[in-house]
Amino acid sequence: MILHLGMSGSLRVLPAATPRITHDHVDIELDSGQTLRFNDPRRFGSLLFAADPATHPLLKGLAPEPLEDGFDGEYLWKITRRRKVAIKQLIMNARLVVGVGNIYASEALFRARIRPRRQARSLSRQECTRLARAIKATLTMAVKVGGTTLRDYVGADGNPGYFRQKLYVYERAGKPCRVCGHPIKQFTQGQRSTYWCSNCQK
Repeated sequence: MILHLGMSGSLRVLPAATPRITHDHVDIELDSGQTLRFNDPRRFGSLLFAADPATHPLLKGLAPEPLEDGFDGEYLWKITRRRKVAIKQLIMNARLVVGVGNIYASEALFRARIRPRRQARSLSRQECTRLARAIKATLTMAVKVGGTTLRDYVGADGNPGYFRQKLYVYERAGKPCRVCGHPIKQFTQGQRSTYWCSNCQK
């Protein structure tokens, strides 16, 4: 079984008799008498059955996960060499890097001091190393504080994620950069909002 939480999905282990609430979509009864309940306000998640999950089309072509040893500056250097695509779009491509969503891409690029519209192939080896470290640091911090709650996301314990309090650029358009004081800028890139500091990111 493959469960994708989408943007707002969550799993809770509850007594089987617990009344369902809005957006509870699936209950899986456990031998313990409890139920594993899937809640998804935005309905972007999915539950799939697969004989061999490792060969399922959603999983078999996935790239390295940033918190694994195989993801580093050298890996980024290799995958960026001939690519004209903007670096932000490249690090959000799950066929090249897994697990870097829109929020974390903007935040990691800020940490690495790299402009989101730069062509991937324009990054130096040193910048690739800096970006790989920034991605790892951003995701590690987000995991530590439970993710980022913008609207309706909650973790497995039912609590919101607190990474929002630590954001440097995301959803801060017009506000002063926490590092240099210049106003944070925003533009649409690949149908997603991108936030950046034109002074800190080159």
